[in-house]
Amino acid sequence: MEVCYQLPVLPLDRPVPKHVLSRRGAISFSSSSSLFGAPDPRQLSQRRGAISYDSSDQTALYIRMLGDVRVRSQVGFEPERRSSHPYLRIDFRTLHTRLGYGSSSDGSGTERRVHRLLSFQRYLHSSRLLRGISQQIPLHILDEDYNGQAQCMLEKVGNWNFDIFLFDRLTNGNSLVTLTFHLLNKYGLVELFQLDMVKLWRFLVMVQEDYHNDNPYHNAVHAADVTQAMYCFLQEPMLAKSLTSYDILLGLLAAATHDLGHPGVNQPFLIKTDHYLATLYRNTSVLENHHWKSAVGLLRETRLFSHLPAEDSLNMERELGSLILATDISRQNDYLSRFRMHLDKENLCLSNASHRHFVLQMALKCADICNPCRPWELSKQWSERVTEEFFQQGDIEKKHKLEVSPLCDREANTIGNIQIGFMSYVVEPLFAEWARFSDSRLSQTMLGHMGLNKASWEGLQQEQTAASEEAGPSATDAENAVAGGSSSKEIPQGSLES
Repeated sequence: MEVCYQLPVLPLDRPVPKHVLSRRGAISFSSSSSLFGAPDPRQLSQRRGAISYDSSDQTALYIRMLGDVRVRSQVGFEPERRSSHPYLRIDFRTLHTRLGYGSSSDGSGTERRVHRLLSFQRYLHSSRLLRGISQQIPLHILDEDYNGQAQCMLEKVGNWNFDIFLFDRLTNGNSLVTLTFHLLNKYGLVELFQLDMVKLWRFLVMVQEDYHNDNPYHNAVHAADVTQAMYCFLQEPMLAKSLTSYDILLGLLAAATHDLGHPGVNQPFLIKTDHYLATLYRNTSVLENHHWKSAVGLLRETRLFSHLPAEDSLNMERELGSLILATDISRQNDYLSRFRMHLDKENLCLSNASHRHFVLQMALKCADICNPCRPWELSKQWSERVTEEFFQQGDIEKKHKLEVSPLCDREANTIGNIQIGFMSYVVEPLFAEWARFSDSRLSQTMLGHMGLNKASWEGLQQEQTAASEEAGPSATDAENAVAGGSSSKEIPQGSLES
């Protein structure tokens, strides 16, 4: 649903008037809706009618291979269920740990970080000087925890080669909290929207800890990386001169929460294991709805926007959901076709609020899958991480005798062939159109990195193929010599992860 209103850019030295955010048509989130009620055993989810993609459309085919195929349910809205596939009782926080991924020491480290951050938050709450005068708190008060190197990196947070892995180490694993708070402060949004800094800090800590850091890819570091990329896009000339402070606030919050609570498995896995989330969201944009509602839950729990009128808070929640839902890759072609149509007709008008919101959706989509457009040293790390997450899902499916999802079998796929396909059919079409929209130095830099990275993966693929062909005859001769001329055995494939 498009937004059909416009917000003015407000000066930073005045509080936000209550009428600024007031608009009609807010969607009501009923507090009486049960998300955790017990299921009715008579209500069974009957799935059929999976969307059929034309096999001649290579882009659609590859999107389907990524696993986000929408399957609509015939049943109505059901309460959230905790029971799933008879072989799987999935606790996402321990899913990979039970299968031998990760270590127990990681958990204790996370607990120590949570304790440190929440202790700081409790200290702020307990201070009489901070009660009731949050708007008068110096904006640098939370910066005292930054060490010199992290602070130095934040001064260059708009650089496209920003190393989020290094930044995460420098902040002791708190990159998402530190980066997001810094950007909100940098734009003056804390003061402009009269945000209580204690509530904001608590909200960001809870967001960071609700990401499952056992996931190789969909974790808090990925969220921080997407938030940094979103900031780079917001700084683009086409957007910087048009976006309102409200647009920027929504864009940064959506980037920070866009994968909140991601389980490390894809939507078809949740559907075929009859997971309660698939039933709750009727097998449609299951993960994206989960991320959105999780973000709304934390906003309400921390009461971050409780000082705003109720209608304004609901509007903000709804528009936050619109941005997060746009990251559903099964709708990639829908958004891309619409974006291309606007560019062909040259009718994008950023003074129109609905057009600005659509551009924010496209910016978030680009930020979400921008890893192939980063410098090789960063892009390669992300490629290894996302592929390992695919393979871990495949291992789980094999363990429980389920059909292995496409791209998730580590015996049949390599990092290189997955990345080459992803770039060719998903990333290149999107970023080519983004470059048409924002023909800037950054957009050309991203296209250049993507071309070099694709060539690098193709080169590694060719080297692996050549090495396998050369090793084949010698390995066979050695086996025959040992076995006395017996038939050769199958030679295992090498790995590109080294």
